[in-house]
Amino acid sequence: MSTLTLYLLLLKATLTSFSGGTTLPSVRQDLVVTRHAITDAQLSTAVAISRMGPGPNGAFLICVGHYVNGPTGALVGYLAMISPAFLAILLLKLLEGHTQHPRAQNAIQSLTAAAAGLMLANGWPIAQFAIRSWPLAAIAVLALAAFLSRRIETVWVLAAAGLLAICGALAGIEMVYSRLHA
Repeated sequence: MSTLTLYLLLLKATLTSFSGGTTLPSVRQDLVVTRHAITDAQLSTAVAISRMGPGPNGAFLICVGHYVNGPTGALVGYLAMISPAFLAILLLKLLEGHTQHPRAQNAIQSLTAAAAGLMLANGWPIAQFAIRSWPLAAIAVLALAAFLSRRIETVWVLAAAGLLAICGALAGIEMVYSRLHA
């Protein structure tokens, strides 16, 4: 895939989202489903890596870019991630004072609901790839409950989930169905 194509696809994803996490459906559709440039496993790994540290939710685009085109792709992912911020400055200046209008508020709420629906629809295939056993499903449910409580930072939820998986593996609990190894 060309560097320009990668940039435009990632830029499209960031321009059509309200936060870094809502770029996921577009990235998955363009790079996993349509172009087969990366796999669901690579996309899941990119999201997990980016969520483990501080920074914007859309930082997974850097990892995705790296999976597609190496270090150049990582740079392209970073540029695609920050480009909308520069455009937002111009847009905010143009919309100054008009965002409190009821129509604007309704439009923002509707777009946010649509983005949440897209994230849920695209999260299912990724979850199907990652959750391959009952112990992993239990960890996922616990992590979701902890995340939804909003009392625990995401990094701690991820660390605890990883620690549970490691402890389970050390205790001999099969984390992946044996048919995957066949």
